[in-house]
Amino acid sequence: MKASGSFTASVRKRRRTIWQHGKRSLLRFLFIYLGVVVIVAALESFLMYPAPSPQNGDWKPQLDYEGIEIKTAQGNMIHGWYLEHEAAERTILLCHGNGEHMGYLGEQLDELRKIYRANVFAFDYRGYGKSPGKPNEPGIIADGEAAHDWLAARAGIQASEVYLWGRSLGGAVAVHLASKNGAKGLIVDRSFNSMVDVASNHYPWLPVRLLLSNRWPSEERIQSYSGPMISIHGKPDNVVPYRFGRELFEACPSDEKEFVLSENLEHNDYWPLEIYRKVLAFMQNCEDSESS
Repeated sequence: MKASGSFTASVRKRRRTIWQHGKRSLLRFLFIYLGVVVIVAALESFLMYPAPSPQNGDWKPQLDYEGIEIKTAQGNMIHGWYLEHEAAERTILLCHGNGEHMGYLGEQLDELRKIYRANVFAFDYRGYGKSPGKPNEPGIIADGEAAHDWLAARAGIQASEVYLWGRSLGGAVAVHLASKNGAKGLIVDRSFNSMVDVASNHYPWLPVRLLLSNRWPSEERIQSYSGPMISIHGKPDNVVPYRFGRELFEACPSDEKEFVLSENLEHNDYWPLEIYRKVLAFMQNCEDSESS
């Protein structure tokens, strides 16, 4: 009986030891996990808006353009480039992605001007390029609204007559502008339905849905836009998987919309010529339907 009692006590002691070790390990894991969550939350702006250094890029491109400074409703100054076409048939506002600034866009803007025979304006969000400040969702929205208003006034047209073209994060900016003011046509390039969904896809082990402050709910906003829309995405896009672009497209109530899915287009690839042609056909359809 003594031996049996000693064995039972030993087993209980080992169980207590295992439980204590397990409890300590769990607490250590939770402490580390919470620390990581706090760090990632603190770095949200840095991770979401990785603005390249303003010292990089070509800030004096060999093309005909005008540097523009605009004051937003919040008092922030934003910098952009306006490229005028001598025989313009349309006007385009380009909202760029979160990993670029004007210093990288000169050649592409000139291509848009020539291919689409358009006046083209692009701008840097606050904290990007030569636009001072710190980027955040309300601020970038205010920047987009100021750019949209300026371009419409400069071109002598209504805001609803501007083609809104948004790439990646810029797609969310363009969706907001279209939902607020309408558009001649909305061109969405590899954008998303919600930043929360994209971030959750990349960080499934983090409580993104609870913590994210820059949420960019394009799927909700686009429900207020019923004008023409074309959405472009690539199957191999790993930054913004194409299902998120498709969900945004499906949420738009427009009867004049088209989803273009490329088999080869990755997130930062340049468009092949065929997609430029599709967008040109889209613009011509917008203009034909308005005149008919």
